Amino acid sequence: MSTADTPEPTPGKRGRVNRRGFLTGAGIAGAGLAVGGAAGAGITYSATADQSSDPGAATVPFYGDHQAGITTSQQNSLVFAAFDLKSTTVHEVEVMMARWAAAASLLAEGKPVGPVESRPEAPPADTGEAFDLGPHRLTVTVGFGPSFFDDRLGLAAKRPAALAPLGQLAVDTTIDPSISGGDICVQACSEDPQVAFHAVRNLARIGRNVVTLRWLQEGFGRASATSTSQVTPRNLFGFKDGTANIKAEERSVAAQWVWVGDETDQPWMSGGSYLVTRKIRMHIEAWDSDDISDQERIFGRTKDSGAPLSGGSEFTDLDFTATSADGHTEIDRFSHVRLAHADNNGGAQILRRGYNYTDGIDTRTGTLAAGLFFMAFQKNAHEQFARIQNNLAQDALNEYISPISSSLWAIPPGLTEIGDWYGKKMFGYQG
Repeated sequence: MSTADTPEPTPGKRGRVNRRGFLTGAGIAGAGLAVGGAAGAGITYSATADQSSDPGAATVPFYGDHQAGITTSQQNSLVFAAFDLKSTTVHEVEVMMARWAAAASLLAEGKPVGPVESRPEAPPADTGEAFDLGPHRLTVTVGFGPSFFDDRLGLAAKRPAALAPLGQLAVDTTIDPSISGGDICVQACSEDPQVAFHAVRNLARIGRNVVTLRWLQEGFGRASATSTSQVTPRNLFGFKDGTANIKAEERSVAAQWVWVGDETDQPWMSGGSYLVTRKIRMHIEAWDSDDISDQERIFGRTKDSGAPLSGGSEFTDLDFTATSADGHTEIDRFSHVRLAHADNNGGAQILRRGYNYTDGIDTRTGTLAAGLFFMAFQKNAHEQFARIQNNLAQDALNEYISPISSSLWAIPPGLTEIGDWYGKKMFGYQG
């Protein structure tokens, strides 16, 4: 289809737009941004990582069937941001999404989002704190919350049924609305925390006339393994976390449980996924006072090797029927590993991608304000995550944790080529 024949959309209404004019003339070029990875070719900037020797030069492909940052081998640092819309003009949101896509494609290659000194009397297009660092396997993942599809943009008919709010789940008695939800989310993961921060900072700056930052969470030390090549990490309670997680190499499992398929009521979500984020406060001082035998009973695994209490090594299948000499099951019926296991949740699985976090000290109690920023990708959160979470209502671990935020996001499919942008098909563009 020729793009020259498509008219400019009326703000707030559905329509088509001249692709070339939209992506190069609607404020994008003015911000120093071009579209796609080739945009950095004419940009002059400070030293970049030596591609031949610096591990910071490692990149993750930006374009593909799925957005990077989901089954991507998990990086060590996270910056996650939730935004609320300031603008209710569809065209402005579309322009921002196109500009974000252009910027993210450059950032994934370790390039700045625009020239630095082209306009001496204006702020630089890129904030500059990552000029010398390289990409460090940066991935940028963008999604939409349920509230994005309310009446402000007239997109209610585009909201997938699977994006219906999760509502209050088991043990959700301490959720803080100010650090939950939002219209749009950005997940930036990298091996370098400053690279991840730089990505979110620059997208926020690009979108400052359209969105405002609602909340932000930093994460350190991955608390999941998403590849068979990765060692299972430990959470702040000292236990290995996510031994049985879905791995990127298990493509058939990911197809079954992670990626949205033809079953969706919204074709624009095919190839995407649904993300649940939860900030879980860990009561570390209380945990540190508990006996090791009780800690292991609560998790259902040994603390040193991560082996199930039913015997074997870390990756040995759990035996929920194994009993001790006194007749009790080796893996307690209220243990975390038992209640979360797929065998006890109708086979449901999720792809975990969490991070440890710390907010310093809780000044009210003088205790550590730290825990797990839990993230999980799946085909349908209501049928997968919610089922598992409600089964965890009896989890013995609940005595030591408190969920304080909870959010659900629709993560659209990947950007397939230069000129594609986040939510493009959702907004009605097919080319």
